Amino acid sequence: MTNPTIARRRGRPPKTDYSVGATQGDARAALIASGLETLTEHGFLSAGLDGMLKRAGVPKGSFYHYFASKEAFGQAVLERYARYFADKLDRHLQDDSRPPLERVQAFVDDAKAGMARHDYRRGCLVGNLGQEAAGLPPDYRERLIATLADWQRRLAACLEEARHHGNIASDRDPDRLAEAFWIGWEGAIMRARLERSPRPIDVFTDSFFSGLDTQRQGRPSP
Repeated sequence: MTNPTIARRRGRPPKTDYSVGATQGDARAALIASGLETLTEHGFLSAGLDGMLKRAGVPKGSFYHYFASKEAFGQAVLERYARYFADKLDRHLQDDSRPPLERVQAFVDDAKAGMARHDYRRGCLVGNLGQEAAGLPPDYRERLIATLADWQRRLAACLEEARHHGNIASDRDPDRLAEAFWIGWEGAIMRARLERSPRPIDVFTDSFFSGLDTQRQGRPSP
């Protein structure tokens, strides 16, 4: 799955096509895509519904035809983002043309390119909502934890393959490594947005890869 972009307008970053598979004129898909763009920039609690409606070109009356509330809308946005991100992970982590650790690096490079393309305005929706967890409905917390667990499972499978090939020390636990990756990743993304630079991501991933194996076998080149 690719992330096609439209021509850049002055003063605004290009859009990401989060609504893959939607038909033209699909108001619900347009609303979700607008929500994804807004929530990856601003989070949920500070996101104004009127702004998202205007961005999608959908009248306010139509919103309540598709969603019972802003909270229900947020759940749909999170579900779409989780599916979008899982597809991105699979595209990289299941790429048999690359050694396992190079697949992880390819995902990292893709993420860095995406952040730069949007001028570091957008981060990870799961990370954004995680920072707002205290003010969100309880079921959001459960969905966020489940989404992170899914990402962890996908990465752990790739790291298990790397261990099988001798690229990771045999006594390392792929599940624990994957959990550590996502904990560090969310912090690196937040810091990259703050600095408007890929440097924090590079610092984190360099440390992560360096810690996989003392001989650094199969580690991707910096």
